[in-house]
Amino acid sequence: MIKRLALAFVVSAVASTAVVAKEWKTVRFGVEGAFPPFSETAPDGSIIGFDIDMANALCAAMQAKCVLVPQDWDGMIPALMARKYDAIIASMSITEERKRKVDFTNKYYHTPARFVRKKGSNIEINEASLKGKTIGVLRSSTFDSYISDKYQGVVNIKRYSTQDEVYLDMKAGRLDLVLGDSIPLQDGFLNKAGGDKFEFVGPKITDKKWFGEGMGIAVRKRDKDLKDKLNAAIVKIRKEGVYDTVQKKYFDFDIYGD
Repeated sequence: MIKRLALAFVVSAVASTAVVAKEWKTVRFGVEGAFPPFSETAPDGSIIGFDIDMANALCAAMQAKCVLVPQDWDGMIPALMARKYDAIIASMSITEERKRKVDFTNKYYHTPARFVRKKGSNIEINEASLKGKTIGVLRSSTFDSYISDKYQGVVNIKRYSTQDEVYLDMKAGRLDLVLGDSIPLQDGFLNKAGGDKFEFVGPKITDKKWFGEGMGIAVRKRDKDLKDKLNAAIVKIRKEGVYDTVQKKYFDFDIYGD
């Protein structure tokens, strides 16, 4: 009889926990804080940007409390799996490789990758011109994967923990090219002091093999209920005009993409 009561208590506790988990009254988002204008650390230490406003808008649509958890980029997915937070909103591309580890919501924006060179360098995006050149990328990013797969053995790849470190080395002349998302490159580098000495080169790059279907919010595979709630919230904020209001704070064009 005691064993039956103990078993019943355990089953009841598990069921109760499952119900509470599915309500998602609080959602903890892993954010980076070093990828303007999507996320950056303000002078007072707070994290601001498009991704942050998106997280808050989605939580409001879900009627949930939003908690932001800062995390370095290359530890994003491991920290999600370790339950440091519930979801990642950090301009993370939806790729097949990442989908083997985590689930993604539908995209919440989609922008192309671009190369940046110093004006007057005359570097072009082909193997002959790139041979021996040094290219800076964010470590463990889709840009890292793209360069490694396309130009391994042709170029020298320098990997960095933050995008700001990439920009500093480019300005210091330690890099020949930078590869990254076109929007942060424009707003966080070309439009900043000293950025007028550099320019985009080559085509806009959107190859799905490396850059997937756009940027999505990553969740653990077991948390399908959270993914569904976030997908519904994305639809809701776009339908009600909240998405448009947020994007107009940062961009003068539609960032959502086709």
